[in-house]
Amino acid sequence: MTTVADILKYIESIAPGYMKESWDNVGLNCGHRDREVTKILVALDPFEDVCLEAADWGAQLIVTHHPLIFQALKSVTDETSIGRSIQLLCREGISAINAHTNLDCAPGGVNDRLAAALGLSQIEVIDPMGVDAEGQEWGLLRKGDVPK
Repeated sequence: MTTVADILKYIESIAPGYMKESWDNVGLNCGHRDREVTKILVALDPFEDVCLEAADWGAQLIVTHHPLIFQALKSVTDETSIGRSIQLLCREGISAINAHTNLDCAPGGVNDRLAAALGLSQIEVIDPMGVDAEGQEWGLLRKGDVPK
């Protein structure tokens, strides 16, 4: 049985939480770690229509790039899109995980993939923020040579 915790552990093996920007909110934003997962909806943003689609499809988990919750909430009501989304996810038993700036910064993450998709060579991290367990530099920005 695959659980939310299993999916989160895998995502964090690729993009550890320590690689996020200080202002970011990554990881499990809503739900239960021990929930069984058989269907995952993947999206860029956890907008209300994405949450509705996940519920309609019978997903137990949404995995997005951007977080459901960016800042501390003062209320969770049906008067805001975020409030309605959180209420829907909770009511339907759907968990929400995101990997945002940690996935941007990670070696092999979003920014490396984008640089590669552009065909850049000699790709380097600009102003590395650290080195991972394999000795690879990580950070937010990349630079590289444009193909001729």
